[in-house]
Amino acid sequence: MIDLLSRNPNLDPDALTAELAPTPRYQGVRFATYHPNAAYPSQEEARVATQTFLKGAQVQPGGFRLFRRAKPEGRGLYLDGGFGAGKTHLLASAWHDAPGRAALMSFQDLMYIIGALGMHRAVDAFRGHDLLLIDEFELDDPGNTHMANTFLGQLMPGGTSVIATSNTEPGALGQGRFNASDFQRQIQAIASRFETHRIDGPDYRQRGVKPEDVLTPGEFTAWEARQQGATLARLNHRDLSRHLLQVHPSRFSRLLQGVSAVAVTDLTPMPDQNVPLRFVHFIDKLYDLGLHAAFTGTNLGGLFSDTYRHGAYAKKYSRCLSRLSELQHLPHAWLMAPTAHPTQEA
Repeated sequence: MIDLLSRNPNLDPDALTAELAPTPRYQGVRFATYHPNAAYPSQEEARVATQTFLKGAQVQPGGFRLFRRAKPEGRGLYLDGGFGAGKTHLLASAWHDAPGRAALMSFQDLMYIIGALGMHRAVDAFRGHDLLLIDEFELDDPGNTHMANTFLGQLMPGGTSVIATSNTEPGALGQGRFNASDFQRQIQAIASRFETHRIDGPDYRQRGVKPEDVLTPGEFTAWEARQQGATLARLNHRDLSRHLLQVHPSRFSRLLQGVSAVAVTDLTPMPDQNVPLRFVHFIDKLYDLGLHAAFTGTNLGGLFSDTYRHGAYAKKYSRCLSRLSELQHLPHAWLMAPTAHPTQEA
């Protein structure tokens, strides 16, 4: 049994950029394993657009292709769609197929990197990359709007291209989260760097499950029995929430290092927004790392207040509930071999 509460990992800022690659959940995905829903042609169109983007099939002004040494200004591709349509699958596939130097991270992780290194060092850290892959692009406040605009404005003219995924079309970023109308110039500057492809379709994670159910005591006992030989971390939700307030979110991956299964017992509603936002990021890391997970207590629908679920960070909470639902209801065979999952990831 691993005691997460005794861990408070330190992380050298330079180490933040050392391993920006697909997490274990996505190490086995490829374009060939992306199975678009035939009822939603935009999914296949997005795959083709991403592969075309990578191959540099569209010749740039002056006759230069995307990954030539004498590079023109970097291009941008923006995959906009709901949860569970396969955006992250496509992003990780692009990393595997990228003909140049590539880095993959979430938008939140990019913000943490810029905050830790400073803008100048962060731009320098990525200047040698041909491709940046940014998942879950979200403008939550004026601060990260300014950072994102400045970062892309300094990096992309040097030839680094960017593929981003989001649940919000680029021109609508920030709406409902802060007074976005005051920052339209910066938001439009970000949007103008990207060609947008919409991906439609239902959330594959919700097929055949009751998304708000947590494990019953009997189900939890059976789950725990299956973790024999696993490095299990089991802790109370309230203790976890208190501990996450002491650990910088950029270190959550290190917090979970060496852990293969996590049980969070006695889930309770989280009224203070600072607490659920950290919990959301923690669940993102559990999900990306492909860890086994189990939860007891309050059903998922009661974790976040309606004010939060329909407020400025509604999409973060909806994504979290979708991922919690999958972690709760995946069959044991899939939990034992996450990279073998046959459908899209998002």
